[in-house]
Amino acid sequence: MGKTFKVCTLPGDGIGPEIMAEAKKVLAAIGERFDVAFACEDALIGGSAIDATGGKTALPEETLDAARASDAVLLAAVGGPKWDDTSEGAVRPEQGLLGIRKELGLFCNLRPVRIFSSLAGASPLRPDLLEGVDLLIVRELTGGMYFGEHARTDDGARDTCVYSASEIERVVRRAFDAARGRRGHVTSVDKANVLETSRLWREIAAEVAGEYPDVEFDNMYVDNAAMQLVANPAQFDVMVTENTFGDILSDEASMLTGSLGMLASASLGTGTALYEPSHGSAPDIAGRGVANPLAQLLSVELMLRTSFGLVDAADALSGAIERVLDDGWRTADIADDATPADRIVGTSAMGDKVIAAL
Repeated sequence: MGKTFKVCTLPGDGIGPEIMAEAKKVLAAIGERFDVAFACEDALIGGSAIDATGGKTALPEETLDAARASDAVLLAAVGGPKWDDTSEGAVRPEQGLLGIRKELGLFCNLRPVRIFSSLAGASPLRPDLLEGVDLLIVRELTGGMYFGEHARTDDGARDTCVYSASEIERVVRRAFDAARGRRGHVTSVDKANVLETSRLWREIAAEVAGEYPDVEFDNMYVDNAAMQLVANPAQFDVMVTENTFGDILSDEASMLTGSLGMLASASLGTGTALYEPSHGSAPDIAGRGVANPLAQLLSVELMLRTSFGLVDAADALSGAIERVLDDGWRTADIADDATPADRIVGTSAMGDKVIAAL
């Protein structure tokens, strides 16, 4: 047996444990085929951590220790109505996700949006608008309103958006580096006609662009970018933007694929990288065995490629998923009226189909 990679696995909440089970099955199959091993160690995060600690934390110190000691972190999903307490001082599952990104120094989120040809009919957009769509959204993760000051008064509230030049520079540089390995085009998204943080963002982005003469560069206001994502998504190669805008635009872009269940993501920075599907915990279908595991498996593909350098294994997994879809296998969220009933499968069966295609 060749090298062993240590993976901190965070099943989390809702459908998380179900789709994580499929990821582990696929990792075992990859290991057998490519003569490597993956040592997966489960840890608590989100609502499951809140329950286990009696409401004290959504991110136990033991989880952070396990993450730091691993070669990569693989997360499934966090959250659910059980923990929807918006009162001041309440511990919420999302604090676990934001916290682990901050503690691991993960400032850059990558969300690739790829159209599988066999799923073009599942998208709400016309198939002709999807031709050639292959884009990457690079989102800043540790600044902006999500991490600024939050305050309430008797008759109002405020959320403060703060960015430093260095925070902007490092994530924009990641976007340009990524573009060099793709089609060589970066679109920086901001709201510089209104926001001072966006005006700084635009200035820094232009400075970084000057260091990459081989990469085409342009700016776009976020409202226009939201429109262009549905009007002409094929124009984009790499989009880079701040935290809040990136959160919204990446979820919008996910619907180009027809389902949030098809979108993976990677969070990179100075510490151990974290990989996760972009969808939520889907508590309404948790425990029913019908969740789509493909975004989780595509997150495994990103992990294999980015953290472990197992390019052949990543290509094999991506190809296996594409063959399964081309053969007509679907989970309920990506099925349509033309899908035969006997081709609609559950979570575990979809994982098995991918392993068979490997």
